[in-house]
Amino acid sequence: MSGGKDSPMVIDSDGSDSYESEDDYSPPGSPRSRTDTPPPPPPGTTSDGSPGQDNIVDGAQDYVDVDESPVVVDEKAALLEEFERKRRARQMHVPTEDSEVGAVLRQHGAPFCLFGEGPAERRDRLKDLLSRLTTDQQQQQQQQQHVTKQELPSVRRKEETWYHEGPKRLKEVRQNLLQYSIPRARDRLEKERALNADPTLITAQKQETSARLRRYQLLISQNADIRPVSCVRFSPDGRQLATASWSGNVQVSVSLRYFFRDLVHRIRSLRGHEGHVDSLAWHPQARISQSPAQLNLASCGRDGSVLLWGLESESCIASLPSVGARATEVAFHPCGTLLAVTVDDASWRLWDVEAGEEVLFQEGHSKGVCSISFQKDGALAATGGMDNFGRVWDLRTGRCVMFMAGHQGAILSVDWSPDCYHLASGSADNSVRIWDVRQRVSILTLPAHTKLVSAVRYEPCNGSYLATCSYDGMVRLWPHKVCQPLRTLQGHGHKIMSVDISPDGTSIATGAFDKTYKIWGPD
Repeated sequence: MSGGKDSPMVIDSDGSDSYESEDDYSPPGSPRSRTDTPPPPPPGTTSDGSPGQDNIVDGAQDYVDVDESPVVVDEKAALLEEFERKRRARQMHVPTEDSEVGAVLRQHGAPFCLFGEGPAERRDRLKDLLSRLTTDQQQQQQQQQHVTKQELPSVRRKEETWYHEGPKRLKEVRQNLLQYSIPRARDRLEKERALNADPTLITAQKQETSARLRRYQLLISQNADIRPVSCVRFSPDGRQLATASWSGNVQVSVSLRYFFRDLVHRIRSLRGHEGHVDSLAWHPQARISQSPAQLNLASCGRDGSVLLWGLESESCIASLPSVGARATEVAFHPCGTLLAVTVDDASWRLWDVEAGEEVLFQEGHSKGVCSISFQKDGALAATGGMDNFGRVWDLRTGRCVMFMAGHQGAILSVDWSPDCYHLASGSADNSVRIWDVRQRVSILTLPAHTKLVSAVRYEPCNGSYLATCSYDGMVRLWPHKVCQPLRTLQGHGHKIMSVDISPDGTSIATGAFDKTYKIWGPD
């Protein structure tokens, strides 16, 4: 104690009592000056002003980077993964055949078809399913397919190459075709070289063709039958027109000179088919060196019948044995002694019409064969099928020398250009492709029509233009190797099923679902 005042007692850490000085002592309730008493530290700091632990925690809670939130990061990763999956799905190659798409879906445990689903939606669903497979699952599937191929090598070889036994006369027929085609090819090449020696002549021909095509219009329209007209063909001399219909009738029209004068068109109706007639073909020498009593015309029907006709009688002069399935098209070989028949059983046949014997049974397509066309030289034949593919066959060896892949629909019509190395194909995918047999590739794709292309036909003189017809009711004329049609002919009220060009290249005939045929030409 000092000065009679009590000093505060402080307990030391060792337990001894001590007193502070009187200057440091203030009685309870006595105020102290602002300068003497330091302000309390702000919350979250120590007495020296340094940030405390509480401030660090509070700062972390006050400032949070939203982009680095675990939830946002996961959502961002999922979104990027979904974009990548959709990109893979768009780039995936899946089968185009609906049955094959369904089989792959079944292999992965997915239903073949959903309610209201079409083929396009089914393909998209398959792409989506395959894009969701993990990398391990894809590798496992590829390994399984590889093992399967290794385990069954003999089966794989049988699927790639096999042979069909031919008749005894096949070798003789091939040798005759060899002797027939080589001289014709030599003559054609000599004419082509002479033509190419004068470029001005080629230019003049193109200009003349373009000017003539621009003047094409409807000349004649006639009711042909009570059922749709399925095929029209000019005779080799260009003076008669044969038409086939679904009623089973084949009709022959009179000379176009009389036709234009008094419109009397029908001179003979050939009856013999019991159902639809799908195709007919004139003998190469019909009305030229063939007598009317001889074979001048051939036709085929959906009942598998193939009938041979003369021009003197309304009944057939002969018939070939039924092919056992729908016969889709007939075509004479340029030599005139062989007749090709395409069949819906994925084969096509070659008949010797003089002997009435089948000399070739050719398979190669996986589905029905729709069309066939012979090269002008007689060496090659082209076929198109429901399997979306075309094939070029060397008749002298029996080999397939070219495989035409590119169409997304059935190839319904094929035709050779007179130059013998360009080939046109019309498809159910609404397009026409031009093929170069020398390069074995498609050199041009024409977006020809808005519906399936039912027939294609080259101008027979020099191939200066191509005529195409479609179920959209239009005929388009395309200059050679040009992507723009020069002329569009409209007049049929329904699907056009067939088109043909006269031997001199001046007239065009069409047959349609509206039961009429029409003749088009320059005004």
